[in-house]
Amino acid sequence: MTPPTQPPIPPQPSLPPLPAFPPGFLWGVSASAFQIEGAVDADGRGPSVWDAFTREAGRIKDGSHADVATDHYHRYREDVALMARLGVGAYRFSLSWSRVQPTGAGPVNQRGLDFYDRLVDEVCAAGIAPVPTLFHWDTPLAVEERGGWLERDTAERFAAYASVVAERLADRVPRWITLNEPAEVTLLGYGLGEHAPGKRLVFEALPAAHHQLLAHGRAVEALRAAGAREIGIASSHSPVWTAGDTDEDRGAAELYDMLMNRLFADPILTGAYPDEGLASLMPGPVAEDLKVIAAPLDWYGINYYNPALVGAPRPDAVTSLAGIALPPDLPFGLYEIEGRERTDFGWPVVPEGLHELLVAFRDRYGDALPPLMITENGCSYGEGPDPAAGGRVADARRIAYHDGHLRALHRAMADGVDVRGYFIWSILDNFEWAEGYRQRFGLVHVDYDTLARTPKDSYAWYRDVIRHSRTGSRDSRTGPDGEAR
Repeated sequence: MTPPTQPPIPPQPSLPPLPAFPPGFLWGVSASAFQIEGAVDADGRGPSVWDAFTREAGRIKDGSHADVATDHYHRYREDVALMARLGVGAYRFSLSWSRVQPTGAGPVNQRGLDFYDRLVDEVCAAGIAPVPTLFHWDTPLAVEERGGWLERDTAERFAAYASVVAERLADRVPRWITLNEPAEVTLLGYGLGEHAPGKRLVFEALPAAHHQLLAHGRAVEALRAAGAREIGIASSHSPVWTAGDTDEDRGAAELYDMLMNRLFADPILTGAYPDEGLASLMPGPVAEDLKVIAAPLDWYGINYYNPALVGAPRPDAVTSLAGIALPPDLPFGLYEIEGRERTDFGWPVVPEGLHELLVAFRDRYGDALPPLMITENGCSYGEGPDPAAGGRVADARRIAYHDGHLRALHRAMADGVDVRGYFIWSILDNFEWAEGYRQRFGLVHVDYDTLARTPKDSYAWYRDVIRHSRTGSRDSRTGPDGEAR
């Protein structure tokens, strides 16, 4: 199939060159299955917990669903061609577990697995390294109906699924990711109920954290057995800033850091939970499980968006964060970071937080820390095509965001942090979970009525960043097709 004619790439805005990144630094883009694939009933795919969640009234803020999303399932060739023109070295995508195993166990849906086989071939043919994520939040509905991540058996089912995928794809995949952001699944899905499966268990959601970590460890075993090469995880982390100068403020910030950062990093990197009391709340033979969870990794992925400002609970603490209602009786308070530009999502723009986070990881974990990858970094800005400018999407704020974060990343590397790559979230505007289609993170604008793809100015800027990194020179004299003049 010949992909549709690609739209022109806009010229790069004028910006000072970034400092040089080392040879071999991996430049990539990210996406996830549920957010872009659509085709939810195609070729034997089973329903996921997010399919059910989007059908519940009031769950998605714009009342939308992901039945079509960006239709990547049918338009993947067009999207891979966009990545090839961008010049990225890697495409981080996820597989839909229920497309491969419709009930999360048992017989494999060969038509679903065939899709990922075709996708990997297309990505490889474009000279791009495929980086599949085995789980990006879309638990098969049948697995959730049996208890989901609150049940230990889900980890074993996940390992079996990992084996199926690796046996089919490992010959062409250089890097693997087991899970994406287990903290968000635990907190937003099981703790606060703002994401699928919509449970509000607060601290009783902790078994979901343990079982995801166990699933990660079991999947590492399964991937190694199938001959997979480099294996990592993509975990969300944030620096925690203390909102106040009292012992209560510091204790609250330390607790938040433990729950949102160390709970998910320490077991993998040190083989222990950060607190004995926390470990005692976990189900199962925890000591034996931790040996599995701490299976050595080839690299560790960090998703970074912004810091958290945390202190003792006070009346001026926020009652919701990014539109998510917070329980009133939490043992800490979250506070707005003032004096910062904000994305359209309301998140503060704090590039230096990435430097702080990376240096803190190096200092905290030392020799236990494998090389790092920034597996997600991105921002939501709503600029669309301007008819008066020939359809150009002038998203200067996104360019400034990534420029600032790459400079912070480079400073961390200069300070001795071993970071091997940077993946922008995301290649395409897409279905942004509970926000529906209200937030746009893409380098490429998607018209959700026509599904037309339009590269934004940030796409052209990132293309030239990559080109400059590889050639050591920058030539901004580019025409509308992106070719040098």
